[in-house]
Amino acid sequence: MNDDDLNAIDQQDSPLDYLEEESLPPDPEEMLALLSSEMPSHRMIATRAFCELKDDRSIPFLIELLNDLCPLVRVSAAYALGRNTSANAVEPLINLLHTDLNGYVRKGVVWALGNCRDRRALKPLLHALKTDISAVRLWAASSLAQVAKLEYEDVIAAIPPLVEGLRGDLTAAVRSNCAWSVGQLCQELPLNVVYATAIDALIEALVEDLDLGVKEDAKGALLKLGDPRGLQMIEELELEGLI
Repeated sequence: MNDDDLNAIDQQDSPLDYLEEESLPPDPEEMLALLSSEMPSHRMIATRAFCELKDDRSIPFLIELLNDLCPLVRVSAAYALGRNTSANAVEPLINLLHTDLNGYVRKGVVWALGNCRDRRALKPLLHALKTDISAVRLWAASSLAQVAKLEYEDVIAAIPPLVEGLRGDLTAAVRSNCAWSVGQLCQELPLNVVYATAIDALIEALVEDLDLGVKEDAKGALLKLGDPRGLQMIEELELEGLI
């Protein structure tokens, strides 16, 4: 599976959209047994099942399956660890983000790291936001809002790269997620320089971005924050019929 063929932006609503839906909930005992199967198809069925099921007994097996030779097993194991979160999974997920050549796998990893809400994921997610393919950048932006808000110093570290992504990423969906995350993280800030810079970036996106989705996400962030400058700009643009 080549990164050039990774058209995951269309799956923005849910990182699990590509997984097949089961008509009936899978049996946890049966799926636990299949996690250790020698057959890749069985391991894939089981890891997909734990994207839906929550069972702490699955976690050691899922961590081990992050190293599976089959990329479909690895990606499902990553998503499953986003459902069955564990501090023990964070370092293996980070290692996979650094080493796996498959874009779908890395996309699953950044989503899982966001759900783990562990500070160790901050720097890897920031690196992914700056350097990875668009589908991975998209979920890295969203995951940063979940991880960075844990500590004030992490909010301060995360907002500038998110602002950079909001202002300059070539993919509109990534800019939208950056706008959403900036809005989330600004709720944790006092009225300081970082906050003011973030508000400037959201207003710029509202006024200048050519994508309607980005404009809407920037508007939503400003409304949620209730920033006077942002609210004034929204009012002016609405009066002029520009939004």
